[in-house]
Amino acid sequence: MKIWNIVIILGFGATMLLAGCASENQSAHRSQAILDMKRATDHHSYSKPDEAVVTHLHWDAVVDFDTRIIAATATYDIRTASDAKRILFDAVDLDISEVRVDGQETPWEVGPDQPFIGQPLSIPVTKDSKQVSISYSSSPDAGALLWVEGEQPFLFTQSQAILARTWIPCQDSPGVRFTYSAEVEVPKGTMALMSATNPTEQSPDSRYSFKMDQPIPSYLLALAVGNVEFRSVGAHTGVYAVPELIDAAEYEFGEMEQLLVAAESLYGPYAWERYDLLVLPPAFPFGGMENPRLTFATPTIIAGDRSLVALVAHELAHSWSGNLVTNSTWDDFWLNEGFTVYFEQRIMEAVYGSEISEMLATLSYQGLVDEVDEIMDTNPDDTHLKLHLQNRNPDDGMTAIAYDKGCFFLRLLEQTVGRDKFDAFLKTYFETNAFSVMDTERFIVYLKANLLQDKAQLEAVNLDAWIYGAGLPANCPEVRSARIERVDATLSGWESGTIATADLPWNDWVYQERYRFLSNINDATSADRMAELDATWQMTSTGNNEVLFAWLEQAVRSTYTPAYERLESFLVNIGRRKFLTPLYRGLVETDQKPLADAIYAKARPNYHSVATGTMDELLRTPE
Repeated sequence: MKIWNIVIILGFGATMLLAGCASENQSAHRSQAILDMKRATDHHSYSKPDEAVVTHLHWDAVVDFDTRIIAATATYDIRTASDAKRILFDAVDLDISEVRVDGQETPWEVGPDQPFIGQPLSIPVTKDSKQVSISYSSSPDAGALLWVEGEQPFLFTQSQAILARTWIPCQDSPGVRFTYSAEVEVPKGTMALMSATNPTEQSPDSRYSFKMDQPIPSYLLALAVGNVEFRSVGAHTGVYAVPELIDAAEYEFGEMEQLLVAAESLYGPYAWERYDLLVLPPAFPFGGMENPRLTFATPTIIAGDRSLVALVAHELAHSWSGNLVTNSTWDDFWLNEGFTVYFEQRIMEAVYGSEISEMLATLSYQGLVDEVDEIMDTNPDDTHLKLHLQNRNPDDGMTAIAYDKGCFFLRLLEQTVGRDKFDAFLKTYFETNAFSVMDTERFIVYLKANLLQDKAQLEAVNLDAWIYGAGLPANCPEVRSARIERVDATLSGWESGTIATADLPWNDWVYQERYRFLSNINDATSADRMAELDATWQMTSTGNNEVLFAWLEQAVRSTYTPAYERLESFLVNIGRRKFLTPLYRGLVETDQKPLADAIYAKARPNYHSVATGTMDELLRTPE
């Protein structure tokens, strides 16, 4: 069984793409960066961009809710090497009807299916080939697509990490970037939106045109179709949501422009023109997805008090870390998420103050320590920042390691050299490497050359321990929050009986404090004490989904059954994997698996494949 090895390099005209997006000096820097870059092998793509690479996509598509199929033609401008004989695309369950090269119908070959990465689509080309056109239909069960049924049907995609290939043939590697345009026909009464320029009103003929002039990797291709409305919340920001949520969304995200201004003041101009946000159905498997120009967000962050906007700060930060400078392969995922968590906390500090940002950092540290302990028991190598995901689903790398260990590594760098110097380094890093890719080894070279020139500082940081070592290094920065410490003292007093339930400062606490209290309650807490909390502070009826999740997880651990009706409703209607995994796991670990199975049987049809893949594994009955 033949598997093509893949070499990822952004080349063959990529520098020409970059030149259109920046000044001549910036373009020169980026071109040299690409030439100097160590070639990184992407084990999750069949594409061979050193032989033939896509540079621009035009996508013409019809979305059919009745058949749950997208029928489309993907036309790529390509650039080929002098000895090019074929161009390789990634594909999963695509029904390909015709392929043309420079307008001429051409035979093609689909190779054998491989776990996780699907099939290679091989199309013959020569050094003179300029364009490849692929007509195809997606499968009704395409992994990236969720068709939400009901009175108001909705479709959305989730392409990260390697699911773009399930709805469009593409060179599905984060190391390959291209611009795109699109024409999309959708059912009457719906609006189409993409990670590109977007409409603000429904089209009379149900056809929509899109353009993305900045080059992006395929995992940032995104499509949503539904009956949504748009509201502006700032000069460069706005929100989309279904009619029944648009008022709440407009209020909840009314401070997005402030977040954008704060981000620009830290690390330079926003490169994507607009920053809008789309509130998706609750089945969306993540908190948010940083699709350029249009963040996809879960409705579970609409709390009515703007308390969960850290998620918006996170997705906005991706406009620099991830979207602007992209991890070359999924083994380098920490270069995307670690930078973003650090940047998110800096945005939150700038807009809401250090008390809030340090509470967020403290919660992140607690989650990181817990996950490191868990992973060290099973696969210590997965606690390295630089991962080794060959022959594995790249989703395996989406843990607190990439996010929070990566963030604390950057926090260590900041503490080592000073904030002013580190901020200047990051700003230059984003400017110099804009619209290009970065791998871990090249980043180490860049870091040593541009920040850690001092030998004593370099030794103090201990790069190898952080990037290639297991667990948390001894020099992990300490994070302290006086407010969180007071919460911990209050919890200790409540558990010992010296603080009465009615005397808890619940109404004075913000979400982070409430979450800390609930998530640290002893698992052995009796159902009677849980009932006391519930009766006094109406835990089960809270409207903040982060707080509700922490309460429901504790209810499961304490077998507090009066909360189980809300638990089932939550699990059936919410598809966010961050919530689902601990709740189902809690049921399994407390010998309540029959209940978990019964709820999952009702809920599974509502979940995206990203969530069902995890839950199927978690709830699988041992043979």
